[in-house]
Amino acid sequence: MSTRLLVVGAGLGALMAAGYVPSAEAKPAAADQSSKEMSQELKALREQVEALQRRLDAQAGADQQTKAQADSAAAQAASAKAEAAALPAQIHAEVQTAVAAAKPKTDKIYYKGVTLTLGGFSALESIYRSHGTTADISTSFGAIPYANGAVGHTSEFRFTARQSRLAVLAQGDVSPQTHLGFYGEFDFQAAAQTGNSNESNSYSPRIRHLYGSVDWDDSGLHMLAGQNWSLVTLNSKGITPRNEVAPPSIDAQYVPGFTWARQPQLRLTKDFDKQLWLAVSLENPQTTFYTGANPFPSTVHVNYNSPAGSGFNSANTLSLNHVPDVVAKLAYETEIAERSVHVEVYGLYRNFYERLNYSNQSASGGGFGGGLTIPLIPKVLDFQVSGLGGKGIGRYGTSQLADVTFDGAGNIRPIHEIAALAGLTLHASPKLDLYLFAGEEKASAQPYNLTSGAGVITPYGYGNALYSNSGCVSETATGGCVGNTRLIEQATVGFWHKPYAGNYGKFQWGLQYSYTERKAFSGSGALDIVPIANDSMVFASIRYYPF
Repeated sequence: MSTRLLVVGAGLGALMAAGYVPSAEAKPAAADQSSKEMSQELKALREQVEALQRRLDAQAGADQQTKAQADSAAAQAASAKAEAAALPAQIHAEVQTAVAAAKPKTDKIYYKGVTLTLGGFSALESIYRSHGTTADISTSFGAIPYANGAVGHTSEFRFTARQSRLAVLAQGDVSPQTHLGFYGEFDFQAAAQTGNSNESNSYSPRIRHLYGSVDWDDSGLHMLAGQNWSLVTLNSKGITPRNEVAPPSIDAQYVPGFTWARQPQLRLTKDFDKQLWLAVSLENPQTTFYTGANPFPSTVHVNYNSPAGSGFNSANTLSLNHVPDVVAKLAYETEIAERSVHVEVYGLYRNFYERLNYSNQSASGGGFGGGLTIPLIPKVLDFQVSGLGGKGIGRYGTSQLADVTFDGAGNIRPIHEIAALAGLTLHASPKLDLYLFAGEEKASAQPYNLTSGAGVITPYGYGNALYSNSGCVSETATGGCVGNTRLIEQATVGFWHKPYAGNYGKFQWGLQYSYTERKAFSGSGALDIVPIANDSMVFASIRYYPF
């Protein structure tokens, strides 16, 4: 606007300089002529001013366009400079990626598209028990001696390396959605008839796990075939192998109340978005018996097991079985207060088989169980609890109570039992874990009495109050000592210290103390004796995990 005023002012100044000042005395014709000339000049001046304004406007637009082009060029220059600065890092990253791809892989063994991962550890362990059970690293909780036996008054100590393990995992991908796996794990706790500790201390290798698996990611299906932890064993996440949650004890028989088995099986699992899991397993059957304290009547002809045949140790017997054990499990993964929670429930079906009085007989058993794992304090304090209750479930408890007993007529009678375990694991530091566990297994009495024609009562079954336990109290006591186990309970505490974990494997050592009580059913007699045995045990372990 100021520029326009300057232009108009300049035009008026030019007119005045030309001496154009109208005279009041001029003639009308001259005045008209002068008026026309002035109008023309004003028009011409206006056109000049408008032309100048158009030129100024065009110049301003050109200046703005030039500035925009300059700004764009500056931005492009800055971007190019930044890209140029980042180019060496990008080139370096690409070079590193190419080198890594061409570098020989040393973290696993690669063979024809299959990856092999080695595992296992060497272990030197020591065992002290205040009351001897003449057992190696796996404690026979159900055999803790009463006071009537000599070993009930002696302690025991030994070294062992038999829990050392060797393992291999083979994995191959048929496609991005289909994965094959093989896993084998072995220790040295087998006890052949020639195995002893006299000189060579040689013991046989033993299968712990030996199975194949197929995983179909697109359908969420998983199949396992071979020997693995039973489906009754607590998992930490989903229902997949190699994430079972065993107590971190040194004692290879774990803690009473822990329910498990390692046996051949065929398992099919379905996961729903890795959150809900459903699995069914057909597992190898076997039955543990308690026949009773008295022989069957002569009229009872019963056969419930047979001497081992080809492929088995002839010193053993195997139960008669005609259908597999069946386990169905449902697991759910969720989060509560930013804590990953695993919850599972399952059902177990079992069938017990015998040949009684020249006819085949069977009885059914089983139960229901479940478990929970949760980090009470994430990455610091973990909690787990599990349990199983039912009838005929004894062999799935770590204390190995009997599955079934018999009445006076030779009929199979499953024994009712419950097992429960709870534990805390504290990750005190990256190198130190502390744990505290407690568990128990409890059986119910299954008493049966047979009265003869003369009125004589003969007790049968398990935990019969007419059994005599008067001889259980000391080595010199008289009377019998049936001592059927009613309850086994234990509390244990321990730690694992890992002073080294790195590229050369892991070294760790640990100590465990446990106190265990074995309580029997009360027996006959005026004193109504309840036999009780206990054992204080201390375990030490030094382990090296090279893989």
